[in-house]
Parts: sequence; structure tokens; C-alpha cells
Amino acid sequence: MPKDHGIGASPKRREDVRFLTGKGQYTDDINLHGQTYVHFLRSDVAHGIIKSIDTSDAENMPGVVRIFTGADFEGVGGLPCGWQITDRHGQPMQEPGHPVLARGKVRHVGDPIAAIVAETKEQARDAAEAIGLDIEELPAVVDMVSALAPDAPKVHDELTSNLCYDWGFVEENKAAVDEAFKKAAHVTTLELINNRLVANPMEPRVAVGDYNQANDESTLYTTSQNPHVIRLLMGAFVLGIPEHKLRVVAPDVGGGFGTKIFHYAEEAFVTFASRQIRRPVKWTSTRSEAFMSDAHGRDHKTKIELALDADNNFMAIRTDTYANMGAYLSTFAPSVPTWLHGTLMAGNYKTPLIYVNVKAVFTNTVPVDAYRGAGRPEATFQLERLVDKAARELGVDPIALRRQNFITQFPYATPVAVEYDTGDYVATMDRMEEIMDLSGFEARRKASEAKGKWRGLGVNCYIEACGIAPSNLVGQLGARAGLYDAATVRVNATGSISVMVGAHSHGQGHETTFPQVIAEMIGIDESQVDIVHGDSSKIPFGMGTYGSRSLAVCGSAMVRAAEKVIRKAKKIAAHLLEASEADIELKDGKFSVAGTDKECAWGDVTLAAYVPHNYPLEDIEPGLEETAFYDPANFTYPSGAYACEVEVDPETGKVTIEKFAAADDFGNVVNPMIVEGQVHGGIAQGIGQALLEAAVYDENGQLQSASYMDYAMPRADDVPFYIVDHSCCTPCTHNPLGVKGCGEAGAIGSPPAVVNAVIDALASGGKNVPHIDMPLTPHRVWKAINQ
Repeated sequence: MPKDHGIGASPKRREDVRFLTGKGQYTDDINLHGQTYVHFLRSDVAHGIIKSIDTSDAENMPGVVRIFTGADFEGVGGLPCGWQITDRHGQPMQEPGHPVLARGKVRHVGDPIAAIVAETKEQARDAAEAIGLDIEELPAVVDMVSALAPDAPKVHDELTSNLCYDWGFVEENKAAVDEAFKKAAHVTTLELINNRLVANPMEPRVAVGDYNQANDESTLYTTSQNPHVIRLLMGAFVLGIPEHKLRVVAPDVGGGFGTKIFHYAEEAFVTFASRQIRRPVKWTSTRSEAFMSDAHGRDHKTKIELALDADNNFMAIRTDTYANMGAYLSTFAPSVPTWLHGTLMAGNYKTPLIYVNVKAVFTNTVPVDAYRGAGRPEATFQLERLVDKAARELGVDPIALRRQNFITQFPYATPVAVEYDTGDYVATMDRMEEIMDLSGFEARRKASEAKGKWRGLGVNCYIEACGIAPSNLVGQLGARAGLYDAATVRVNATGSISVMVGAHSHGQGHETTFPQVIAEMIGIDESQVDIVHGDSSKIPFGMGTYGSRSLAVCGSAMVRAAEKVIRKAKKIAAHLLEASEADIELKDGKFSVAGTDKECAWGDVTLAAYVPHNYPLEDIEPGLEETAFYDPANFTYPSGAYACEVEVDPETGKVTIEKFAAADDFGNVVNPMIVEGQVHGGIAQGIGQALLEAAVYDENGQLQSASYMDYAMPRADDVPFYIVDHSCCTPCTHNPLGVKGCGEAGAIGSPPAVVNAVIDALASGGKNVPHIDMPLTPHRVWKAINQ
């Protein structure tokens, strides 16, 4: 029978009450006394020299408070990059400066040149129109391969080329990998593109800077997944504000998908400008601005090869990837195509030799960084399309080929430097076949044929590394921050609890799931537990929410802090019950003496902690509050098997998803309903990438898909009713909850399943098409059918 409370239950999300009734408090809801508004004048060319900026007419327009240009930021630091990559030759990556406002040159359409601060948004926009701007347009470079040509225009004049780094992993494997390909009985080769995406969360980015002259303290209200990291980067590296004088608040945030992890120029600007004009400064992005200022995702070109022996065992994998960095290095950009991508190229398979090469390239486009899955969707798409193509070339069943090469013994050390602690890929594949009703597929295919449609089945497996860790390892790999997390558990005198967490909730349901964990540990009702997050002045230093890390890392810190609280509470209970501390048990919110009927309630003990004069507490200080930091020993490794059935209309090329099943292993699950919702959302975004979405630039660096008129977001009728299952469970062995990540799985596992299904549908119609690049628009599919 399903649980109705605690771990494993599915209480409704408590935060949804305020969201559904319009009571949420988002950054754009914050309006301060004396507030001004900023409008950014952005470059409309992708590459050019700023010859002059004339602000004199604009400065005299109604309502204008001040106009800032790059000259105002002389002596101010640029936006820092949080990860340094060392290339295959032992050299550090090329790392250009990233100014808050452009200085000397513009490097992508949307690069901010000037910022107009005025009494109203309208006045700021009007003044921007009056600024005289002379830019000498230069040739732009957009294509990654062309950008590495010796005569290509340089995005950054101070660099030797547009190559950020040439990374090889594992470099010492390269010769053995090449030799394995020479000896292979069969080699499958595939060239593909991971299309560039725009995250498009429901809430655009917003930033409000507020300087308090009385105490010399700055407050930034921002739409961030990562308030403490924003405080660290902006305070220490950009504006030079001491951390105790800088508060960062991220209230309710309407979705992030990775794009709100990073420190952006607009956040630094409003904080800086507020200190200059001694008034609050607010910026709210328009959707058009978001397309050309939010970090984009993906954008890889890859050649991948698989070597197999005569018995169809995987011998070696070799990949060469070009990864677009855009015009500047966003906060975590260098790590995405390297350590978050290359280390996952083993997938679910016991391939003994792997070599990954990545060339990161600067282009005159919006910077590219992490987007839901961050590196793992790129790796999974490459690998699972390759395995499917190999099965077709060999004439074997694609599921059977995968099963033959599955890893079955754990822990398993891959040749790309990670160790999977647990997993059962056979079980998830079995479960996927069951819930998808694969035995009935041929009958469904015939029914589609009777309607003049081609039906295809696509399957794939995935594994991902979540809860990026541990700090000492990632530090050696180039991370410029620790990746631990923290929590404080504060028990009030009457027994209610406030938990301050470093993770930030922007759709994950922390306010529901975190109390389930604490309530289970103590045996109290979840309504007695409140979660506090998103304000650097109230919470311990934390690393935010991304990489499916919240429960595995921050949740583990929360458990450790709660364990400290319980240990102290047992000492107090032992005094109250006149018993040995070793004999005290806590169950269902009551402390008891083992083997007796002596007991006292949780509330009695918590009150005694704050009113300690009824008994001696020589060895215990008053109060009941504990903090814990948790640095994970390893990643967690969720895995799964996905299946997709599509119908293709051969007359038009239109693809319709008819059925989709996901069998995931997330380890222990705290709230099944929330997990299911996370998978649903991820699959929808993966389907968007597979069939609809693409950020497209022309040869001049103009973004052709800069609005919803041209960028096709998935709608309700583009996705089916999913069959989602997470009954397969191999608990994580190295965190106290046994949990793995779930937030990104759907976006990782779905694109190859969709594309594999379309390729299979075309094969059923007699069309042998090796590959179609995403998005599989009707035009692309129609062309493949009619080539």
C-alpha cells in the first residue's frame, strides 16, 4: 500500500499553492522605493570595432538618470570563468576577457554596449534610440570548423586563434584505441550534430541592484539557480565587494534548465550602477533579449566511431568533437564538452578502450554553456545513435546488441575515469520492454501501414553522472570552486523546524521533498518542517541547484545536520528520562528508554533545549541547531532504457510520436510524484530538441531564430502521454539517502530514442537512411525520404 507521508510518499507540492493562486514572489515582483530602470543598447552586428559612442543627446532626454558605457568599467573586473581546462598538450585554455559592457569591440549580436538608466523603462528605451553609435563591421565567424582556418577572423584579437582548447581524453589510450580499430572486424562511423538550443524558461531573467549607503551594503535580487556562487564571483572577481557587504537573493524562480546557473553581465551592472547613482536599478529581460543574451546549449559537431570484433563485442570508441563556446566563456562552459561529456562516453557498455577529442571554438555567437543534462545528452546521443547504426549495418537486433555489451558487474571502472557504483541495465531494459508492450509493436506497425503511415520503434539506454563531485577531484580537473553543499537544521522551542539549505528550488519541489526526509528521520508531520533557501544572508554557503544534485548533495548535508540534532536531542531526553543516553530511542516523534515504558515527546525535548533550568545540563549548551557540510565521494549514476514509437507521413515527412516509455533507475525515491513530473518535463525538452528546436545563425552572425515565430517550442500536442516507471532501484552506495539524480534524465534519454524511431520508420518504408540531424523537421524527413 502506498505511503501517505515520509520518504516514498507523494504528498502534493506545497509550493504549488502560492504559484497557482498568484502569490509567488518572483524577482520582477520586487519594486523598491526610488527604483530606476535600465535598458541595454545591444549590438546589432556580430563582429565589429566600436569607433565611437555619442550619448550627449540621450543624456538630455526626459527621465534619463545616467548612461554607462564600457569606459565606466575601466578598472572593474570582467566576468570570470569558473572552470579551467588543460589541453592535450598540457597547456591551459585560452581565456579571453569578458567585459560587463563591450570595450573596443562587439563580438556577437546582443553584446551590451551601453546601459541607459532612467526613471521608467520606456524613457530608458527612448534614450537608447538617441545614442549615436559608430561600429565598423568586421567579418563574422559562425561555423566552428571554419573558425579554425588560419585566415579566419579572430573573435579575440589578443588570442593566437579561435581555438579555446584541444582536449584529449584519455590521451594515453589513443594509440591503443587506434590499434583496436585496425584489428576490428567491423567499424561503424557516424557524423552528427547536437543542435544549438535556447533554454527559454517560463520566467525571463531579471536583476535588481540595491545599494544601502548607510551600511555600505549591496543587495542583488536575481533569477538565479546559484545565489552564493553569484555572490562569490561578482563580489570577489568583478566588483570587488567584500562578501559580508554583498547579499544575493533569489526568490521564486520560474524555471532555469541550467541557463540561470551562470553569472551574467546584467547582474554585475545593476549592482555596480546602484552603487554609482545611490538608487535601486532594475532590469527585466524581454523574450527577444533572452534569445540573444541567455547562454545557449549544446552546439556540437561530432564524428564518432565504434570498433567491434567478429562476435559483435564492442572493442573501442573514438570521437572527434567541435564544441561551440560562443563569443565568451560562460561560467561553466569549458567543463561541459569535456568532463561532463567525455567521461560519459562509455555509456552502459563494457567497451575497454575509449578516446575522446574535443576542440572548443570561439565564434561570433551567444556564449554556450550548460543546458538540462549538460554534456551527458550530447554523449548519449552520439553513442546511442552509433550503436543503433551498428546494429543496422550488422543486421542484428538493436536491443540484443545492447544487452550483449551491457556492464553487469559493479562497481565498474570505465576507461574514461569514472566508477559506476551500482546499476542494473538488464533490469531497466526488461522493464522498458514490458511497459512499452514491444511484443505488440508489429501489430501496431501494420495498423499504421493501413493508414498510409510508416511506424518506427526506437530504443536507447543512458547513464549519467549527477551530483558533480568530489571537490578535491574536480579541483584537479580545473574547477575553480568546491562542489559540496550545506544545510542548517534549526529546531524551534515548540518542536517546529526550519531548514536552511544551499540548494535553490526553481521547479524541483524542495519545499515538499526536503521536509519528507526530515519528518521521516524524526517521526513528525511534514507540516512542522519549513525550508529556507535563496538568500545568502539566511543560509549557509551552498553551491546551488544544477546537475541533479539537490537531494544527493544538499539532501545529504541536511541528513547529516539532522543526525547531529538528533544526537543532541537524545542527550537532553536522557536527562529528562533519567536514563543512559545509549538507551534512548527516537521513533514516531517520541523519545523512549529501551525496554521500558518511559517516554517523552519531541516537543518536550525541544522545549527543554531552550528552557534548560529544570534539570542540569553541564555537558550540553542550550539550543538545538546544527550545520553540516557534505562533499560527496563520487557522482551518482542514474540509468535507464527508453523507447519511442513514431508515425511518419511519407507524403509530408511529418513525425508524430505515438508512444513513449521510460524505465529509470534513480536509486531510492523520496517523492514518486515529483520524480515522475521531472521525467515528464525532461522528455518534453528532449522531444523538443529531436523534432522542433534549433538556434540558427546566418553567415553574418545574425540569429535567424530569435523569437517564438521562428524557434519552435514543443506544445501539448507535440508530446504523447508518457509511460514512466522507476521501479528498478539500485541505491547509491555513497550517500546516506541512497538517492541518485532524476531532474535531467528525460532530456538525456529521449532524443536518441526519437531519432532512432524515425530512422526505423523510414526503413519500414524501404528507405535506408543512415542518419538525419536534429531537429527532424518535416522538411528534413521529407528530403531524406525523397533523396
